Amino acid sequence: MRAVLVEAFGAAPQLRDVPEPACPADGAVIEVRATGLCRSDWHGWAGHDPDIALPHVPGHEFAGVVAAVGPDVRSVRVGSRVTVPFVCACGRCATCRAGAGQVCEDQYQPGFTGWGSFAERVAVPRADVNVVPLPDELTFATAAGLGCRFATAYRAVTAHGRVGPGDHVAVFGCGGVGLSAVQIAAARGAEVVAVDVSARALALAAEVGARHTIPAADAAARLAELTGGGAHVTIDALGDATILRTALAALRPRGRHVQVGLLVGADADTATPMATVIAKELELYGSHGMAAQDYPAMLAEIAAGRLRPDRVVTGEIGLAALAGADGALATMGDAPPTGAVVIDPARS
Repeated sequence: MRAVLVEAFGAAPQLRDVPEPACPADGAVIEVRATGLCRSDWHGWAGHDPDIALPHVPGHEFAGVVAAVGPDVRSVRVGSRVTVPFVCACGRCATCRAGAGQVCEDQYQPGFTGWGSFAERVAVPRADVNVVPLPDELTFATAAGLGCRFATAYRAVTAHGRVGPGDHVAVFGCGGVGLSAVQIAAARGAEVVAVDVSARALALAAEVGARHTIPAADAAARLAELTGGGAHVTIDALGDATILRTALAALRPRGRHVQVGLLVGADADTATPMATVIAKELELYGSHGMAAQDYPAMLAEIAAGRLRPDRVVTGEIGLAALAGADGALATMGDAPPTGAVVIDPARS
């Protein structure tokens, strides 16, 4: 099959013919119909993830059709339209039994701990626990983002942010996750302020529900004014030490900060202004995707038209466009796309 192969961290990815994935006894092979290009893929390509072994096929948010299932699978059928969370849970550990499969103690991540979806087919383990059926009306291009960015934003806003009507919410970083968070928070009646360096990203944020948009350089000065003295919830959808400090300072007393963007390199062990956290009794949350068992509530809101993940999809490319030093994967760190870019493996 065709796949985008990374043979050295930071080196140009190549479009190669590679062996078909083997189907795990408890898993499935999925024919990839659409897969998203996420900043986490770029982090993996750059060598920021210690779990990746080379050579490697990235890609972790995808939708497609089940092509094969292992002999131990009971609930997944060949031919079904499906997606899969980027964290494949074991379903057996204490954490999974407590309902938190997104932080499973024995997790498997396609595109990180194993080969991923920048390919024509991808294998996933523990299919009965992790494969999520898709409604027929949801296109594969729209569904691809549900495996990571939209589902991650959904849980960040609803479970951690606990956003409700009238809340002031500040979202930092308007890529795929940030735009999804803007839309989901706005759908809950929040007054959303979107912050980004890109005028185009801010314009798209306004289209999907942001009440106010602020260039990043003006954020610290303007957030208090636009949130009536401080946000109830701040979300860092990019991953940056300066954003973290600005977001915490922008919260009102007893506000909630949700960290979604990965802090890497020099920012990985960044200092957090705990004096502010204590003085304001702030709540800080990390947010790491969403378990398959929690997808039905999100899918119900999409089916009802309250949420429109299709509105954050801004482009579609083929696998070949990911390859090379000037391809979409290698250049994402310096030139991130606006919104969500989707890859169709069948496209030339």
